[in-house]
Amino acid sequence: MTRALWREIRALIEQDIVDGVIEPGAKLPTEPELAQLYAAGRHSVRRAVTDLAKAGYLSVEQGRGTFVQARPMIDYTIGRRTRLRRNLDPKGIEVSGETLGYARIPAPPRVARLLALEPGAEVVDTHRRSMADDVPVNIGHIYHDAARFPDYPERRLAMGSTTAVYRSYGIGDYLRGETRIHARAARGDEPRRLHQHPDMPVLVVRAVDTLLDGSPIAHSEVIWSAARVKFSINPDEDDG
Repeated sequence: MTRALWREIRALIEQDIVDGVIEPGAKLPTEPELAQLYAAGRHSVRRAVTDLAKAGYLSVEQGRGTFVQARPMIDYTIGRRTRLRRNLDPKGIEVSGETLGYARIPAPPRVARLLALEPGAEVVDTHRRSMADDVPVNIGHIYHDAARFPDYPERRLAMGSTTAVYRSYGIGDYLRGETRIHARAARGDEPRRLHQHPDMPVLVVRAVDTLLDGSPIAHSEVIWSAARVKFSINPDEDDG
C-alpha cells in the first residue's frame, strides 16, 4: 500500500461490504481505528470513506457515525401504468412511505399549465418520501387540483396508496401521460432525506398522470437517489 493508499483502503472496505463481512446497517470503526487497522494516515482513511459514501456504500450520519448503507438497486419500469408498488412488489422489495407535509397553494405556472388549470388556481401539494426495504429511494411533491381532490393528503394517509385514493374519488384507472427525467447535483436537504452523500447526484422525474381520455389529474416532481434506481422506459407495457 505505497501508491494511492486511499484507493487501496477503499477497495478493501468495499470488498468487505460486497462479501458481507460488514453487513448493511453496521457501524464502521472510527477514523482513528481505521487508520490503525490499515496502518495509514487519517487523511487517506477519510478520503477512502468519503469516496465510498459518494458511491452509496456508506451513510455518514452526523453525531452518530458512518454506517454501511443497504443498497437496493431498483429496476423501475416507466410505462403506460407506472405504479411504485407494482414495480417493486414482484421483485420482493418492501415498499413503504411517509407524508412529510402538505399544503394548499396557488399553482405555480408550470403546474397550472400541466394540470390544465387557470393561472393561480389552488392545488394541493403533497410532499412524500418513499422507501424500499426501509432505505429512502425518493422524495417528491405531487400536485392535484384542490377543487377536485380537496382532501387528497388525508385520504392518502388513511388508504395507503394513490390508486386506492383515486378509486375513492371514482377514478378506476389512470395512465402515465408524460415523463421527463434529468440528472443534477443534490440540493438543500435532499442528501439528508435520501441518506446519501452530498456529492452524489440525483435523478429528477417530472410526470403527469391522466385519465383514460388524456385529462390530467396529477403532476409529480420526484427526486430519486441515482445510486439506487435505474429506469427502463417501455411505453407499450401495460401493468393494469
